[in-house]
Amino acid sequence: MIRWEGGDPGVSNQKTPTTILLTPDRKFHSFGYAARDFYHDLDPSESKHWLYLEKFKMKLHTTNLSIDTEIHAANGKRVKALDIFAYALAFFKEQALKELSDQTGSEFDNSNVRWVITVPAIWKMPAKQFMREAAYKSALVSRENPEQLIIALEPEAASIYCRKLRLHQMVDLGTQTTQNGFSPNENVGSGMTQAKEHVRRNRQSRTFLVENVIGELWSELEEGDRYVVMDCGGGTVDLTVHQIRLPEGHLKELYKASGGPYGSIGVDYEFEKLLCKIFGQDFIDQFKIKRPAAWVDLMIAFESRKRAAAPDRTNPLNINLPFSFIDYYKKFRGHSVDHALRKSNVDFVKWSSQGMLRMTPDAMNNLFKPTIDHIIQHLTELFEKPEVSDIKFLFLVGGFAESALLQQAVQNMLRGRSRIIIPHDVGLTILKGAVLFGLDPSVIKVRRSPLTYGVGVLNRFVEGKHPPEKLLIKDGTRWCTDVFDTFIAADQSVALGEMVKRSYTPAKPSQQIIVIHVYCSEKESVGFISEPGVRKCGTLRLDVSGTESSAPRREIQTLMQFGDTEIRAMAVDVSTGRTVKASIDFLSH
Repeated sequence: MIRWEGGDPGVSNQKTPTTILLTPDRKFHSFGYAARDFYHDLDPSESKHWLYLEKFKMKLHTTNLSIDTEIHAANGKRVKALDIFAYALAFFKEQALKELSDQTGSEFDNSNVRWVITVPAIWKMPAKQFMREAAYKSALVSRENPEQLIIALEPEAASIYCRKLRLHQMVDLGTQTTQNGFSPNENVGSGMTQAKEHVRRNRQSRTFLVENVIGELWSELEEGDRYVVMDCGGGTVDLTVHQIRLPEGHLKELYKASGGPYGSIGVDYEFEKLLCKIFGQDFIDQFKIKRPAAWVDLMIAFESRKRAAAPDRTNPLNINLPFSFIDYYKKFRGHSVDHALRKSNVDFVKWSSQGMLRMTPDAMNNLFKPTIDHIIQHLTELFEKPEVSDIKFLFLVGGFAESALLQQAVQNMLRGRSRIIIPHDVGLTILKGAVLFGLDPSVIKVRRSPLTYGVGVLNRFVEGKHPPEKLLIKDGTRWCTDVFDTFIAADQSVALGEMVKRSYTPAKPSQQIIVIHVYCSEKESVGFISEPGVRKCGTLRLDVSGTESSAPRREIQTLMQFGDTEIRAMAVDVSTGRTVKASIDFLSH
């Protein structure tokens, strides 16, 4: 496991922030702490020409994504998102191959690596395809060998790892006891802190070895037991519901993955809103553009205090204001930061003469409230579903799961209905699960489709069943247009490797390419592609060139696979038996 340079002094960092720095001529410079620290040390006159991007992963969930989607750097300039993600993957590839080469003592070849990229389970197909395109652009894998890359869903990866937890590798919140030798009367926060210190001291090796043994937690799981994994990251919160099948420990998804953009970034946005309330939206907007490195500094200072927020905290939290913030505010407004705070009517934030904002614990906790309220509302709705009954464990994973405020809110909501388990190294649970998934991608045997997918077709018109406005008469035959031919319905169980078969015929014998529009909807039952909530989401493309035959009517049999983390298509010309090139594109819409 690589320890990343930078970050807070004296802390071993196994995760690096999603930050990237490009030179003024848009070439890759650095990633993570190295990017953040270099950008911070640039002279302000220089830094405005460099392109610094942070927390950009969420752009793939929130924007109407295409291959040409752009994202904004700190200086306001726009960059192609595909380039940024490709730079990031190329950086990780270089780091991983170097680490493998160092450990094996010889040059490690990329073709011997199976790469696993983890994505939030609530990401739609365009975002997953976008990650694959970025992997191709970065030369992580080639289009000729797509199987070398697996897209893993983050809560699934966490679930795979959590099955193998040993009792000393976790904290059990549900019973208010910790499973690692710490006393039951200590509060959750201190238990987690000691657990992390315990794990840190016991790490001798730089490598992460997968223990391929059944954990002690496993002994408490019986055939058919159900558990929920709640992955709380920076950008999203993802929930997945699994049922265990023994003796192999295969997993079956009981309810489609759900969640939303309720990650810890939401707390940062609330802090920014508070600053706008005190100092004015116009000033904050200008400050971010004119002093981008100082803005980054301010958010780093907030991040460290954010981690200190706890339900039982009584002493104030101090947030350092960069000198350039104080100086620029005076030039911008003509009066001091202290004056702004006195005039703002925000009585829970005070000015300290040491150059700090002093926040009451309640004020800090209120910044968490909107985000945590969203999470708890979603969790409450999920637990009301009939498929989500008798849940034995709730595994709380991801960086945001370390928040004592979130832990307490989840406990209060569940009221002892399920045991709440937090793995040690909670931020690395997904990474470790992704390694296990890469070794055995077939461990999840049954998934649920997040959406209803299908195509528009013509059916024979049936009087009384079909609406008159859908009637089309062609060559004397009465057809009903816009009929939705369902491939798979939302929340339908689909087994790994399960295929949906359809046959298509070229309109003319000379036709080289068949393009079929794919539609999707969140509704389980769809009658017509023109219904509200149905949208065009992709194209199925069949390249039938080179498969010409003398048969009077050519039939192209198409097989679509929905049980994996990505949708795949294969096709064959029935009359000749030849394979037809088939692909589904979700990014052109």
